[in-house]
Amino acid sequence: MATHEVAIARPRSGLGSGPVPDLIWYAAYGSNTDPERLRCYLTGTRPAGAVHRPPGAPEGCRDRTAPVRSIALILPGLLYFATESVIWTGGRAFYDPTTPAETPVRAYLLTRSQFSDIAAQEMYRPAGTDLDLTEAVRTGRSHLGPGRYETLVCPGIVDGIPILTCTAPWRWREIGGNPPAAGYLRRIGAGLRAAHRWSVRETAGYLASRPGAAGHWTPGGVADVLRCGYDG
Repeated sequence: MATHEVAIARPRSGLGSGPVPDLIWYAAYGSNTDPERLRCYLTGTRPAGAVHRPPGAPEGCRDRTAPVRSIALILPGLLYFATESVIWTGGRAFYDPTTPAETPVRAYLLTRSQFSDIAAQEMYRPAGTDLDLTEAVRTGRSHLGPGRYETLVCPGIVDGIPILTCTAPWRWREIGGNPPAAGYLRRIGAGLRAAHRWSVRETAGYLASRPGAAGHWTPGGVADVLRCGYDG
């Protein structure tokens, strides 16, 4: 899954009224930016460095095939940290597409069933049911429920294929921030560095400035975390 390009997500256009493609770009902005973490969702295994196991028995995806391609994208919107992760402790990453900012992501080419099963696992629910992605692709957003990752966002298309991600229904100012744990930051940082060809300094500066992390993590502190277990 080598990444050699940085693309900019285009505004939604060109999808018309035809059927939603079976392949979609899953835009990962949290720990899934790291392909090793994504592999755990695909296969149902516990990620290295996690403090606790996910609630229930991880099942993984029905289709455990690795993505054939991944690319770096810059999405319009803001990354922030809030609530409390059961797996990592500390704040979870969320994406607010309504706030003027830029969010670097790693997008994986997945099938609809793979994306659906990953979204289910994000909510600690059994995998196995395909999501209806029509509303999200047509309008840019779809609310599957009130849960923390039950809002689907389609911020654009690449090569005629829709970009989809899942996030919370609220805006970042509507909920208190919570600083992320070191292990969680390490995963995000590893994924962003590899996808976007960033240095440790660039990655640390970005993560330390995100709401929820800002004021708790310094760029130097994040850089120390990123250097622990990864070269650079």
